Amino acid sequence: MAVKELGINKKAYHDYEILDKYEAGISLLGTEIKSLRKGKVQLKESYVSFKDGEAFVKGMNIAQYDQGNRFNHEETRDRKLLLHKSEINKLANKVKLQGLTVIPLKVYLKDGKAKLEIALAKGKTLYDKRESDKARSMKREAQKAMRRTV
Repeated sequence: MAVKELGINKKAYHDYEILDKYEAGISLLGTEIKSLRKGKVQLKESYVSFKDGEAFVKGMNIAQYDQGNRFNHEETRDRKLLLHKSEINKLANKVKLQGLTVIPLKVYLKDGKAKLEIALAKGKTLYDKRESDKARSMKREAQKAMRRTV
């Protein structure tokens, strides 16, 4: 099972508390998958929305394919996510009732197929962000101290 990571949403771990992760397929056009294979994707401002029992990723930027000529795709179009109906209903209900958010974490190729790892997340407050940064830096300093003593 060959997995090749193409894009990661680093800001997601800073801005959100990740509660649960899911793997979803993405419905793409021909030039989109070619550009994706080159690693020209950004997940920075993207999120998942639900409409009529379907899930869509919005704001995901896949750059235009260089040799795509007039058949090129729109860079930030909404792309349908391929999930089981029960997963879509579960996520949509949690977003609607509990005020949570569904965000993409990373895009990767798994056995030649494009997959998107999405997460059910809760937004962090400024205080939470500072505290997690502080804990991370203390952990890093402890590891440095351990290396010096060894």
